[in-house]
Amino acid sequence: LQVLAYNRHTYGTAAQSLIITITPAPGGEPPYQAEFLVGNRNVEELLPEAAQEMFLQDTAGVWERGDLRVINITSALDRGGRVPLPIEGRKEGVYVKVGSWGAFSQCLASAASPQSRLRCSLGQQPLASCYDTFAPQFIIRWCNLTLLQVWPSPTTPGPVWGSGVLEDEGDFQPPTEAPPLDLLPGYLVTLLVPLAVAALLCLLLGHLMCCRREGV
Repeated sequence: LQVLAYNRHTYGTAAQSLIITITPAPGGEPPYQAEFLVGNRNVEELLPEAAQEMFLQDTAGVWERGDLRVINITSALDRGGRVPLPIEGRKEGVYVKVGSWGAFSQCLASAASPQSRLRCSLGQQPLASCYDTFAPQFIIRWCNLTLLQVWPSPTTPGPVWGSGVLEDEGDFQPPTEAPPLDLLPGYLVTLLVPLAVAALLCLLLGHLMCCRREGV
C-alpha cells in the first residue's frame, strides 16, 4: 500500500510504501459479533492498539466475556453519516465490530430486541441496563447496536487433479451423428419475405407516383 500525503501549508508531498500482511485468525472468525457506534470518537482515535484495548475492556464488562477481539473499525462517514459541524467536541463517529466465541449477554440481547428497536423509533431509550459501562471514555449509540451470528459455510471440495495421462479404455467411440437438418424452408422464408415486402412497397410507391398525379 502506497500512502501519499501533502502538507496543506507548504503543499509539500511525501510518499511511503506500507507492507501489510494479512493472515487468517488461528481459530477462524468468531461466530458472535456485535457492532457498536461510538459517537464521541473519530476513526483515527481508535486505530492505536491502546485505544482498542481500552474499548475491549469496557466491552468485556457488557458482554461478560474475556475472549473479545476487534474485527473491524469503520468511520461513520463511510456508512452514510454526516460531516460534523465545526464545533469543538463534535466527532465523526466510529463503528467498531467486536467478536467473541461466546453468546451475547442479556444486556446486549435486550438492547437489540424488537421492543428496544420500537422504543428507539419513538425517540425513547432502548431496553439496556448497561448504559454507563463505557462512559465517560466512549459514548455508545445503543439504538445503532447490531448483533450478528456468523457461522462458517461448508467448503466445497476442489477438483481432483490426475496424472495428466489418459487411461487406456479401448477405442474411442465418437458420439452418434446428429440427423441432418432441412434448412431450405428457413432459407426461403428469410429470402422471400423481405423480397415480397420490397415488391409491395415498390408497387405502392409506383401507384402513388404514377396513378395519383393530377389529370391522370
